[in-house]
Amino acid sequence: MFRFYSSDRLEPPHVHVIRDDNVAKVWLQPVSLQYNRGYRLEELNAILRLTRENQATLLETWYEYFSR
Repeated sequence: MFRFYSSDRLEPPHVHVIRDDNVAKVWLQPVSLQYNRGYRLEELNAILRLTRENQATLLETWYEYFSR
């Protein structure tokens, strides 16, 4: 699950990717891994690929969410 937190308003655009006890933080400009807690390399590669493929939508959603 890709997630934003309202407390992240002052940080650069990013998403938190959460599944079970695994968490990763991925910057959106440019797409890059900030940290990983629990994901295997193959999973991280898939997360980064999905983030790149959906970067425009994620950024649009970020700016829409934090402009409220």
